[in-house]
Amino acid sequence: MSQTIKDLKPTAVWKFFYDLTQIPRPSKKEKKAIDYVKKIGEKLGLKTIVDDTGNVIIKKAATPGMEKRKGVILQSHLDMVPQKNSDKKHDFEKDPIEAYIDGEWVKAKGTTLGSDNGIGVATTLAILESKNLQHGPLEALFTIDEETGMTGAFNLKSGLLDGKILLNLDSEDEGELCIGCAGGMNTTGKIKYRTEPVPAGSKAWKLSMIGLKGGHSGVDINLGRANSNKLLNRFMMDATKRFNMRLASIDGGSLRNAIPRESFAIVTVPEKYTKELLASGKAYETLLKLEIGAVETDLKFKVEAADLPDSLIQKNTQMKLLKAIYGIPNGVIRMSTEMPDIVETSSNLAIVKSENGYIELRCLLRSSVDSAKADLGVAIQSVLELAGAKVTHDGTYPGWKPDVDSSILQIMKKVYNKKFGKTPDVKVIHAGLECGIIGDVYKGLEMVSFGPTIKFPHSPDEKVHIGSVQKFWDFIVETLKNI
Repeated sequence: MSQTIKDLKPTAVWKFFYDLTQIPRPSKKEKKAIDYVKKIGEKLGLKTIVDDTGNVIIKKAATPGMEKRKGVILQSHLDMVPQKNSDKKHDFEKDPIEAYIDGEWVKAKGTTLGSDNGIGVATTLAILESKNLQHGPLEALFTIDEETGMTGAFNLKSGLLDGKILLNLDSEDEGELCIGCAGGMNTTGKIKYRTEPVPAGSKAWKLSMIGLKGGHSGVDINLGRANSNKLLNRFMMDATKRFNMRLASIDGGSLRNAIPRESFAIVTVPEKYTKELLASGKAYETLLKLEIGAVETDLKFKVEAADLPDSLIQKNTQMKLLKAIYGIPNGVIRMSTEMPDIVETSSNLAIVKSENGYIELRCLLRSSVDSAKADLGVAIQSVLELAGAKVTHDGTYPGWKPDVDSSILQIMKKVYNKKFGKTPDVKVIHAGLECGIIGDVYKGLEMVSFGPTIKFPHSPDEKVHIGSVQKFWDFIVETLKNI
């Protein structure tokens, strides 16, 4: 099966992508990927640099006769989002991705595929390896930790790169050229809690909100997909009022930039309410299917017997928590007035987790308008502080301001039109890209982001369209030739 993937066209790209599926590389654990890319650069006899942060830079001389062309930086990130289905046994720090072909797509068995941004990395490596392509001076920049903090981009130092044009290979719709993106910010609340004894006559239950689609909290935030933290909380609030439900622990979501797909809680209810609780759980699943089943086709809500916990979260803290989860804005907050089909501002209540005496609630805020992002942060902070949380804002990264008149954009539009017979769409996206951060360090860079078609990144449904990878390859080869 894996051999079939290596045989896909263009083989120069797919062989490197296959290698990457065999290298564990979740965010902040990219050492093996760094070593792999570094080894390739050195094997090719190219100047290869690994900076103090772990970013890898590889430089390739121009094709003879093209030395005076503008230098081009090909930029992609080495890490991938580690998401899996709850029934899938997989260690993202040890196990390879099980990629397979399904018709026109490459997918993974029960996990994220890593085509975000593995296809960009593989394409760059194929360009570096090629002896036949025509291009001016090239630099490959492979950054680390893009998915959880953009650490590589933030710590990139000046003076390492010489190029005047940056091609970011981290977009996900073939036929689109991205020239701008939203900025982002983490808002985190921590609620300290005390514990209480489990009342006599209690029965313990595990609540599971599972089977949601999840996805990228920027790209997919406007698709009407449900947030498992919100749905689980809705049931718990009702059960608290009707059955005197008590909360022992909660664990919802895992990554700040992924729409949470699964959330769990251990609760207790007086044993006399057993039948009513089970009936309420079934009724709630039925209700959700009526409300959102057209989108969340595989959703499941389970109420299952569990071992009695040692203690419970103090009751008044529990109520503050449930009210805070209810009150935190989530999803699309505002659409752009200039481009009505683009999300301007959004919030993703990504993680709710109790551990070691604290409950953490983590949100990722995105906006193409800095003031709107800041205002949303204040709104969420207000809700969290009413619940007694200590609130912090961090991980702020800038948006990327569009330049519709850049020369590289005009060149790429002409190349695409000539090669494929149509003009590419020029877009600004709601997802975060490293371009704005890199552009702050290297002033005056002309930048465009593009890539093949990747659907549902940051979720186990992630897939990359095989035919679009060939088009992406043909387009980037022709673009380098014409700069």
